[in-house]
Amino acid sequence: MTGKNATETLRADAAGIARAAAILRDGGLVALPTETVYGLGARADSDEAVARIYEAKGRPSFNPLIVHVASTDQAERLAVFDERARVLADRFWPGPLTMVLPLRDDAGLAGAVSAGLPTIALRVPGHPVMRAVLDAGGVPLAAPSANRSESVSPTSVAHVLATLDGRIDAVIDGGLCEQGLESTIVVLRGSAGRPAGWSLLRPGPVTLAKIHAELGPPQDGPADRIEAPGQLARHYSPGKPVRLDADEAQADEFFIGFGAIAGDVSLSPVGDLAQAAARLYSCLHEGARSEKPRIAVAPIPATEIGIAINDRLRRAAT
Repeated sequence: MTGKNATETLRADAAGIARAAAILRDGGLVALPTETVYGLGARADSDEAVARIYEAKGRPSFNPLIVHVASTDQAERLAVFDERARVLADRFWPGPLTMVLPLRDDAGLAGAVSAGLPTIALRVPGHPVMRAVLDAGGVPLAAPSANRSESVSPTSVAHVLATLDGRIDAVIDGGLCEQGLESTIVVLRGSAGRPAGWSLLRPGPVTLAKIHAELGPPQDGPADRIEAPGQLARHYSPGKPVRLDADEAQADEFFIGFGAIAGDVSLSPVGDLAQAAARLYSCLHEGARSEKPRIAVAPIPATEIGIAINDRLRRAAT
């Protein structure tokens, strides 16, 4: 667990990159320079590693995390690409553009990365140090900004350590970030062969005009289309009845435990709310796939992160 020792500062050389890649493969946290801001990297295919992101940042964000990959080929193993996505990838990757695309069923990513949405936010970064770590590590990395929640995004190692020293395993000193502004985020709606427009979700270094030049004018999506967590309460529903604050399961219920209350799966056997936040959607998906027609969930403390967890569970039970 992070937080017991001072954060290790690594040089942006071969030894530092190898050390960072090893920490990440083992499920640790490393702050990494990108061309936008420093990102707090963790392997995106591990519930436990993603939980450490939430713990280090101080509270969870139920917004999807951006997943950084080494190449377009790797991105296509995680998301469904159509011709529009390939046009943008050819034009702007590597670089500060994030695309929100349909998540592949066999992507194998932690549930909290996509926040339960059927889409995934992907980027191929252009910073040479970040690219070297991705190549050396061999796994996709979830990497929100490397700072405590509600503080200013970091563009230097000093900024990272100001809020995360002792809370993460390491940081690579890659100097000042070139862009200093988070990546542009674009959502491509529709499916392959049936495009349904695109929208700019977050402005950034890749301007609206540049994207317009490649794809034509943006279009608003349908009002009932979920493109970010929390837009519709029913989005969080696993498709079967959910009973909350359950001390034990009934015979026809798939039971999601927490802390001392065990279940078919557990949000966190040790009662860690950060881990519970990271595993919430994964556990609900397991309940949805279960042969049992109902789901029961153990009580979650309504404190700190637990307030957000309970909010999502109430929406799932609606």
